[in-house]
Amino acid sequence: MENGTTVHAATVAGVTLVADLSGAFFWEGERLLVVSDLHLEKGSSFAMRGVLLPPYDTAATLSRLGAVIARYDPRHVIALGDSFHDREAHGRLDAADRTTLASLQRGRDWIWIVGNHDPDLPRDLGGAVADEVAIGPLAFRHEPTGAAGEIAGHLHPKARVSRRGRSVERRCFASDGERAVMPSFGAYTGGLSIRDLAFAARRSSSRSHSPRMCSATTACTPSPRRGVRKRFGMHERQLMRRRHALSVMAGLVPAMTNQ
Repeated sequence: MENGTTVHAATVAGVTLVADLSGAFFWEGERLLVVSDLHLEKGSSFAMRGVLLPPYDTAATLSRLGAVIARYDPRHVIALGDSFHDREAHGRLDAADRTTLASLQRGRDWIWIVGNHDPDLPRDLGGAVADEVAIGPLAFRHEPTGAAGEIAGHLHPKARVSRRGRSVERRCFASDGERAVMPSFGAYTGGLSIRDLAFAARRSSSRSHSPRMCSATTACTPSPRRGVRKRFGMHERQLMRRRHALSVMAGLVPAMTNQ
């Protein structure tokens, strides 16, 4: 417990990070806070296409981000891409949300990493804009490549943990100790199961150790999804298990909607 909030330690490429249950990483030695996939103004983006959602997702996401910043008081903040849901989303921020964002940035080095949803971030948002950032042995970018020392987002990992006849599905961090994929932080973001082949594809170039999935409450070895069992033989299933050697800390925050 830290300040009344449960936190977990995660080691990536030899660097110990705090994996906060909000979905943020905090690197204490650098006083660096990292969040991924805020997807601000996703609600208004959907509304423009006729899908009406409560228009409070940006305020809710910034409020949660403010709570994490108050908890750790970081000197540096990295928003790891897809901070805005579309190319014009920053222009739809209302005055109150702009004021909130400016207050969160005040007195801190703030870096916006570009993502596939927001590849052309404007320069008037405060902070700096970059494709990726390297600090010591770690590299921060939006889309995972599988490189050692990589902290990425984009995939919105989630995990399901079953215990005593019940199951719970939550966003999660996915890591094998050499690289990590962060959960989405935004209020209206969904998730992709860590058993999806997208995670294996990002790690195909690495050598993995024995399969393991560790949650906040239990540990188990994941098996492929039922549909995968039908399509692949024994050798392929074993290969998939090795590729899914992910250390997962589940039980973070509920997914509110699908992507």
